Amino acid sequence: MKRTFLYILAALLAASCKNCSVQNNKSEGDKPVITVTIEPLRYFTEAIAGDNFNVISMVPKGSSPETYDPTPQQLVDLAKSKAYFRIGYIGFEQTWMDKLTDNAPHLQFFDTSRGIDLIYDSSHAHHHHDADEPHAHDSIQDDEHQHLLGVEPHVWSSAYNAQIIAGNIVNALCAIDKGNEEVYMERYKSLCNQIEHTDSLICHMLSAPNADRAFMIYHPALSYFARDYGLHQISIEENGKEPSPSHLKNLIDTCKKEKVRVIFVQPEFDRRNAEIIAKQTGTKVIPINPLSYDWEEEMLNIAKELVVKN
Repeated sequence: MKRTFLYILAALLAASCKNCSVQNNKSEGDKPVITVTIEPLRYFTEAIAGDNFNVISMVPKGSSPETYDPTPQQLVDLAKSKAYFRIGYIGFEQTWMDKLTDNAPHLQFFDTSRGIDLIYDSSHAHHHHDADEPHAHDSIQDDEHQHLLGVEPHVWSSAYNAQIIAGNIVNALCAIDKGNEEVYMERYKSLCNQIEHTDSLICHMLSAPNADRAFMIYHPALSYFARDYGLHQISIEENGKEPSPSHLKNLIDTCKKEKVRVIFVQPEFDRRNAEIIAKQTGTKVIPINPLSYDWEEEMLNIAKELVVKN
């Protein structure tokens, strides 16, 4: 009898847990959806939106936002979104943004790169000024701005830019959910404090006498990071392609001349050329992931690798 009672109790508990799970899933499914392009943008958006929205990345973890094509199911799901937050100029957006707007004409689109001091090439890079409060903006940029070519697209790899992105996100959230402006502003301020703290830690690390002033990277995803902290980024890619033998030789010479110690490689790119250079120069190949959801952790890890260990 006692054993039968225990079986019945266990079955009731299991059913209760199953019902709770179904209710939780339903609650999650009932939330309005915001779609973003990449995982770092999901990180910033979730930090400000909190539990009010379900935030989904269009480019999944492990995929390249330069070449990714959305699945038919993603296009169907996009039509159910409340808004789309784009990061700015990444290849996926340049190829797909017009098609996405045509596919979901009711959807509000917001460009989170508004107000960022863009890099067009190394000769145009210059240092930033203090961040301003978030500014009001239109929900989508004009055609000339959207289709501008030659922009360095990795705008999120910068603490300074991250605050501008956060400002654009909070403005967008306040525009589409007017009843929760105070909540979003409080969460925005909290996120900015985190970003400023991350920036101060990086500044402290990179101001050390044993910190590198130059680094090599396969795909130049840290241009804004380098600008923020006065570093020289040396790209292995040559105009977006594999380096030629002559360019590879020049890279080896530059590596030695500038006392480069670290070569960063991203998971979506081939390591072979980086390893060839490392073998010739005695440098170290370090995997990084600028597309990681854990933006703060990734930024700090990159900075740590640029400090010589005693």
